[in-house]
Amino acid sequence: MPARIYKQPKPAGQSGLAGTQEWVFEYGQSAARTPDPLMGWSGSTDSVSQIRLYFSSCEEAVAYAQRNKIEAQVEKPAIRLKQPKVYAENFAANRVQNWTH
Repeated sequence: MPARIYKQPKPAGQSGLAGTQEWVFEYGQSAARTPDPLMGWSGSTDSVSQIRLYFSSCEEAVAYAQRNKIEAQVEKPAIRLKQPKVYAENFAANRVQNWTH
């Protein structure tokens, strides 16, 4: 399975953007996962799939993959639409309605 190069998305439950500026290089799974006979946990003999490398740009991650002859797929991040909100707008509509009655 080829490696993935992607930009980590913003956590849904938080408004901060910490940790979302770096590009992640993640190796693909090359061995099947099997249940452990004793505990039943899912495991694999492929330890390389646990490695994550962080880069400051997509170009650096792609260059790393090319240097090491690793097939990789780049996943472009979704475009975020910023809608600025003003706290005073919560009260402006109510104030106009109160004065007209």
